[in-house]
Amino acid sequence: MILINLFLAFFRVGLFAIGGAYSFLPLIEREVVQNYHWLTKEEFLDVLGIVKIFPGAISIKYATYTGYKIAGIPGAIFANLGNLLAPAVLATIAFTVYSKYKHLSSVKAAFNAVQFAVCALIIAVAFQLININQLIQPRNLIIVIISFTLFIYTKVHPAIIIILAGITGIVLR
Repeated sequence: MILINLFLAFFRVGLFAIGGAYSFLPLIEREVVQNYHWLTKEEFLDVLGIVKIFPGAISIKYATYTGYKIAGIPGAIFANLGNLLAPAVLATIAFTVYSKYKHLSSVKAAFNAVQFAVCALIIAVAFQLININQLIQPRNLIIVIISFTLFIYTKVHPAIIIILAGITGIVLR
């Protein structure tokens, strides 16, 4: 039963993970912390810190960690299958529908509205990940402003921005 629950929990994450990356952290948290209690809130945040340093989709890393913790290698496999199946099926259907109806204003409006909702979720998760008291410290605020500016106005690769921020943190500690 646990393998089915892992599959279904991450299937739901994959089903509603619109926008990718940080936009679906609330979905993962709801499933693994609130619904099934597989992770505590503290462990969820600790794992987030760990998964951010490895390349690849965050949901895959959470599925792997949670599945492995709960049911070993079979758990990791079932959680990842659930995580990947929903978006693969949905993407195939969506691309078929979109290519046929992309000229309709209602289709354009729906995609536009989803983009704004995803933006709001990403901003909300960003505020959950930081301590506001730390953010307003001049050093940290400067790092945020410079990182944001580099990302928006230059062609500097995001990985370089992250590495530079880490080096800055070491130098200015």
